[in-house]
Amino acid sequence: MDLHLDDKVALVTGSTAGIGLEIARKLAVEKAKVIITGRDRAKLDQAVASIKASGGARVDGIVADPATAEGAAILLHAAPEVDILVNNLGIYEIKNFADITDADWRRFFEVNVLSGARLAREYFPGMLKRNQGRIIFISSESGLATPGAMIHYGMTKTAQLAISRGLAELTKGTQVTVNSVLPGPTRSEGIVDFLKSVSSDPDAPAGEHEAEFFAKHRASSLLQRLIEPEEIADLVAFVASPLSAATNGAALRVDGGVVPTIA
Repeated sequence: MDLHLDDKVALVTGSTAGIGLEIARKLAVEKAKVIITGRDRAKLDQAVASIKASGGARVDGIVADPATAEGAAILLHAAPEVDILVNNLGIYEIKNFADITDADWRRFFEVNVLSGARLAREYFPGMLKRNQGRIIFISSESGLATPGAMIHYGMTKTAQLAISRGLAELTKGTQVTVNSVLPGPTRSEGIVDFLKSVSSDPDAPAGEHEAEFFAKHRASSLLQRLIEPEEIADLVAFVASPLSAATNGAALRVDGGVVPTIA
């Protein structure tokens, strides 16, 4: 399917690995001009090379951290206007609620929420003026069903849903859309250690860690396996395209059926 993304400028944050990298790859293969971000030049160059090897001809990497005002300023200077903004940057961890410090709450808010809100604040007015644009927040199923062991993370994912829907309300009558995409547990960098950390037998094979995780911690999953990053990227690319014009203000789940539908 031709997503009609030729020459669209897309900025994907947190895009040197995992979901962000696959979103950037998909958009680039669909002929968008893609900008990826990261804090490590070596990883950034490796990601750019990987995307180009997949057929994404137009991709640039910028060393910047939009979780800081200074990092966002670097991005805005390098790319004053974008057609597509994918706010993917995010962190997660398991931590007992009583052990979550004030510093933890601030760090998770700044990285997961403020980074995207900061960029949206700068790019959104230009999209409205040009009467075209896409903003996509990569939230999580945890934004709807927050795990007790990841309350600070779940809080940030719910906040992204609120920002996304609120911004969408400001697009009424325009060709700008703002949506959020909610992945479920996805195979990405760090997931092996994460599954091992909640396993009853850390020395067991990775496949057993995955099976135990879904049996004990995500029993409601209909997929009963980790989602592949490419499966998230396919949905995001559609939402980023002109073909998704009627999709606005939505929280789109690609969670493997983890969160039951409520009538």
